[in-house]
Amino acid sequence: MQVRVLMVCLGNICRSPLAEGILASKTDPGHIVVDSAGTAGYHIGNPPDPRSVAVAALHGIDISAQRCRRFTVSDFDRFDYIFAMDLENLRHLRQLARNPSDRAKTALLLEASGIREGEVPDPYYGGEEGFEAVFRMIDQACDRLLPALLP
Repeated sequence: MQVRVLMVCLGNICRSPLAEGILASKTDPGHIVVDSAGTAGYHIGNPPDPRSVAVAALHGIDISAQRCRRFTVSDFDRFDYIFAMDLENLRHLRQLARNPSDRAKTALLLEASGIREGEVPDPYYGGEEGFEAVFRMIDQACDRLLPALLP
């Protein structure tokens, strides 16, 4: 049985592509399938932010082939877990939920991993060091989350 995980941020160009790439690099796709999406449609079809691509590459992960897409209500049917990077996007996901089952699939990534309450900050308006900090935060969260996701 495959577990299907969706990582979600606002534009699907910084945090969620990193989260997709990091989690996918830690597991066998036969066990866990990972995707990412944004709650806004600003960048549909575009590759991730070059700074996300660069920081992932520094850690041996290639996310350059990913393309941004917008979250759709049908994602509730396609995924077992939907992890938001921040509260605003979690609220948006829960507003789109059709029922309690949809809502139960959603959580903040950091809280679900048991690291701490809080959000993965958006590094978009900062420099490369913000992308590195976000990478480390997501990497730690994925390490902690992985045992709970494995079938």
